[in-house]
Amino acid sequence: MTDVRTADKTAAGVSDVEKLDAFCHVLPRDYAERLFALDGVAAVANLRRRIMNIPALVDLDVRFRQLDEFPGYRQIINLAAPPVEDFGDPKLSADFARQGNDGLASLVAGHPDRFIGFCAAVSLTDVDTAIAELDRAVHQLGAVGVQIYTHVRGHPLDEDRFEPFWRRCAELDLLVQVHPCRNSSWADYPTEERSKYEIWWTFGWEYDLSAFMARIVFSGVLERYPALKFLIHHGGSMIPHFSGRVGPGWDQLGSRTPPHQREDVTGYPLTKRPVDYFRMFYADTALFGATHALRCAVEFFGSERVLFGSDSPYDPEKGPGYIRSAIADVHALDLTDEQRAGVFAGNVRRLLGSRLPT
Repeated sequence: MTDVRTADKTAAGVSDVEKLDAFCHVLPRDYAERLFALDGVAAVANLRRRIMNIPALVDLDVRFRQLDEFPGYRQIINLAAPPVEDFGDPKLSADFARQGNDGLASLVAGHPDRFIGFCAAVSLTDVDTAIAELDRAVHQLGAVGVQIYTHVRGHPLDEDRFEPFWRRCAELDLLVQVHPCRNSSWADYPTEERSKYEIWWTFGWEYDLSAFMARIVFSGVLERYPALKFLIHHGGSMIPHFSGRVGPGWDQLGSRTPPHQREDVTGYPLTKRPVDYFRMFYADTALFGATHALRCAVEFFGSERVLFGSDSPYDPEKGPGYIRSAIADVHALDLTDEQRAGVFAGNVRRLLGSRLPT
């Protein structure tokens, strides 16, 4: 396991091979200032408290000094959580998405040596508005993808109303970043009102990602749109580590469910084993120095479906730690030089093609 605080800086930073960080976060200053002026929004209050301790989310001077450690390194940026849907009514949320995308595009245009692209924000409380903003972000601002969350204000993304959004993402051939989303109000047990010990984050976010993947699989989204490029944060979450349950376990779907609950296990007609759809997702390397976990993800998805991503700047150093540990983890894997270059940059370049500049 690579400790993010002690990862070998020589292994992580000296090599100037191209490294494109496909999952990291930022807050454009104008967007952040407007966001922090919102009153009475719990998610915003929590973010404000955290941002005060992570200046690299907003302060580019701090951020760029940190990035100087890593030759050949550039970022594909997105808006830091929470999702815009949590800020207020659909109109306000959509307006925040629009402002955020303008800010991200400005950062990419102003600092191409640091930011090679951005993934747009959308407010999925209104799907038609989300699609319109996605089209604007792609065609007018140059977005290379879109960041979504594992649910929309508690609603799963396999509801029928989201079908046009998946269709449009497939048509645009975008990278779809998937970020987890829950807070302490999601209790650990039904008899309790709040999660304790930040279990909602440590384990809850990973459950969210895994449940999202399962609902996408069994609702047939990947059956209907097999070219969708879902990038699952945190190494594909729980799926690689429980592939025996995902594989042979879900080959027996329905065997544990009584007949009167048959509708609970009846989904879209699939033409492959469930596990084969799970292998159609992409995973990032944001595993916080857990080399063994990254090895498991690579073995499950294949190195060609793993993209370098750090989750920066949320490490204990407030910026460079997770980048350093992710680089060291990739170097620690038993990969060929071609495979390693693919993880660092080649895979995301293959997926996005001409959307990414050289």
